[in-house]
Amino acid sequence: MTPYTVLILLVVAERGAELAVARRNGAWSRARGGLEHGAGHYPAMVLLHAALLLGCLVEPWAADRPFLPLLGWTALALALAAQGLRWWCILTLGPRWHTRVLIVPDLPLVASGPYRFLRHPNYLAVAVEGVALPLVHSAWMTALGFSLLNAALLTVRIRCENTALAPSRSLASPGAAL
Repeated sequence: MTPYTVLILLVVAERGAELAVARRNGAWSRARGGLEHGAGHYPAMVLLHAALLLGCLVEPWAADRPFLPLLGWTALALALAAQGLRWWCILTLGPRWHTRVLIVPDLPLVASGPYRFLRHPNYLAVAVEGVALPLVHSAWMTALGFSLLNAALLTVRIRCENTALAPSRSLASPGAAL
């Protein structure tokens, strides 16, 4: 097993941890009247993220992609930074973080942590990781394909999330981030 395969399997395990957190947080939100928005695009998101990880494993092997040290180490640093940003988002949102758009009515928007600086920092983490993780082992087709499809999906997702959060904006402090 190559070090890159181990890295991808570690990311798969991390995704399992995220799903466990999301499941727990989903129960918390639903118990407080949380409503899901945009459930129709969720299966596409799951499929796209699974395809990213599969592509990371298949493309370097099938296309005999080399490990290019300058690209690989830089991409690894970016992928790890993306993981750090993602977990900063998860910790900042606490039980309000989900993989779905689940909104608890009457809660103010979170304006701390990375949300002080960006409206959607978790999606920045996803975009960076979607480019960086495949490029650790020169899987440029996976990076490009994921990035294009992710851009289209995030257009739908962010619009959905902004619409779902719109009534809550009046409850948030001025300048609160989504």
